[in-house]
Amino acid sequence: MGVELDIIPIADWFSDISNAPVIISGPCSAESYQQVVNTAKELHKTGKVNVFRAGVWKPRTRPNSFEGVGEIAFEWLKEVKEQFGFKIAVEVASREHVQIALRNHVDILWIGARTASNPFSMTELASELAGTNIPVLVKNPINPDIELWIGALERLNKAGVKKIAAIHRGFFPFEPSEFRNIPLWEVPIELRLRCPSLPIINDPSHISGDRSLLFDVAQKAMDLDFCGLMIESHCNPDNAKSDAKQQVTPADLNRLLNRLVIRDNRSADKSYKDQIDTYRKQIDEIDDRLLNLLWQRMDVVRRIGDIKNRSGVKILQLNRWESLVRKLITKGTKLGLSEVFIKKLLQLVHKESIQQQAEVMNKKED
Repeated sequence: MGVELDIIPIADWFSDISNAPVIISGPCSAESYQQVVNTAKELHKTGKVNVFRAGVWKPRTRPNSFEGVGEIAFEWLKEVKEQFGFKIAVEVASREHVQIALRNHVDILWIGARTASNPFSMTELASELAGTNIPVLVKNPINPDIELWIGALERLNKAGVKKIAAIHRGFFPFEPSEFRNIPLWEVPIELRLRCPSLPIINDPSHISGDRSLLFDVAQKAMDLDFCGLMIESHCNPDNAKSDAKQQVTPADLNRLLNRLVIRDNRSADKSYKDQIDTYRKQIDEIDDRLLNLLWQRMDVVRRIGDIKNRSGVKILQLNRWESLVRKLITKGTKLGLSEVFIKKLLQLVHKESIQQQAEVMNKKED
């Protein structure tokens, strides 16, 4: 179901930012005057960065970690703005943060994953931002709860904030992963389907957690038509006081951006359109067959449920199911399907099969 948001397009936020994708970069944390200005100077040389970001207040997991220098950083950021013409973005998590940032003429605010996960915090921030015209970027909640993400956006919009974008920074991994935060690309894709007018920016730094993975994440975001990237950059990343592994030098950022392939949404080539239309018709036919096959499978499942019910046998037969999963994963991977996809598909089919058998048994009992 679609969500109605009254949003001003990102291209209309500032008269001097018209290129796409929008590139937001700067250090995870503002650590010192020299670090901030040196990083900004090198980023300015790339000619590719639109917005300079820096964490002023850092919501760290442990209290003994570096939590930012606080309000003094705004003097450094003002100089960055004056010297290099960057728009400035900082993270806010409280009414006081918003007040200080606005007082220091910050151009863009972003709301972090922890704050976006808390409706009370979002209500407080929305109330403080009511009547302002400042753009606000909202990172996804820590867990893949799209309703919570949409709710955070809606609270701001209902308060009159119309310059809104979402930031996809990945989700807490509940199992071992190469990523710091697993991308779960299907979540921002679903957000786009639900909120078609909403700009979505990708944050490869927080998804990757490691600079070696940044390019692949950024390229995938571009292939999925995200409207921008937020990538952390530091003049001396190995000695950064926070998130050192995921930050890159401005020179490395420039090389990464130069490698990116920015594809078009469509092609005017007639042969392209003819080929795409042909394949899409094939997909439609295959999908139709898939639905019929799934219906046939569930019809057999209901008959099995009837036999189990008459024989006094429980629904869940775990050994049988585990054996089937192993067999289908082996076959599917040989066909070129990913194990993750096969597992997810089988889990959905199994869940529906159990539900169908349960309905058969409940009807018989009635």
